[in-house]
Amino acid sequence: MTHFDFTDKTVIITGAASGIGAAQAAAFQAAGATVVGIDLQPISNLTDAIQADVSDPATAATIAAQYQPDIVCNTAGVLDGYQTVTDTALSAWQHILDVDLTSQFLMIKALLPGMLARGHGIFINMSSIAGLVGGGGGVAYTAAKHAVIGLTKQLDLDYAAKGIRANALAPGAINTPMNAADFAGDGKMAAWVARETPAKRWAKPEEVAQLSLFLASDAADYIHGTVIPIDGGWLEK
Repeated sequence: MTHFDFTDKTVIITGAASGIGAAQAAAFQAAGATVVGIDLQPISNLTDAIQADVSDPATAATIAAQYQPDIVCNTAGVLDGYQTVTDTALSAWQHILDVDLTSQFLMIKALLPGMLARGHGIFINMSSIAGLVGGGGGVAYTAAKHAVIGLTKQLDLDYAAKGIRANALAPGAINTPMNAADFAGDGKMAAWVARETPAKRWAKPEEVAQLSLFLASDAADYIHGTVIPIDGGWLEK
């Protein structure tokens, strides 16, 4: 385990109630940061917790009015049930894009001005292996996660010279509540995913959290606008 010191740093984490977001919150807290968690579900593991819809523009505006974060982890997301274009209603398409993509845009747009004024800010945006290849989700999820990568790259290109650093994570098989359906019943789907992953296992959310700590640290200061897979070798196939 690596040891990073985020004392006197404020970290905003969306989707902090469970899964990767909860693991990021715990990791940053353990490293000394003040963590503000946002989630539509109640958050039990943080003192600074806001129960709100990240796809609502008012949520980002409220956060910007109350906090001056050094680091933002745009982690909130939902799956789309691997639905094809034929099976995806417009309302479902819009919901997935609102939560998985537009929420990140809203948070960035609200918090970026303050970061620019202070001359420093870090964004860690959650994409997925579905942002790099097909098959990691349905059409809406895959489209949203591809777009997160574009958002991240352009954000960093536009503002890197002004002290902003933006990168994206592309997790593969991570054992979180969002993927509980794969473990349902006899768990055949989860077992198949493990077999198909070169590392032959699912990752723990804490592993993604540790990578997040590194990306937010000074050790990663020269890493800009990139996408880092954490997928047990899935993309090697």
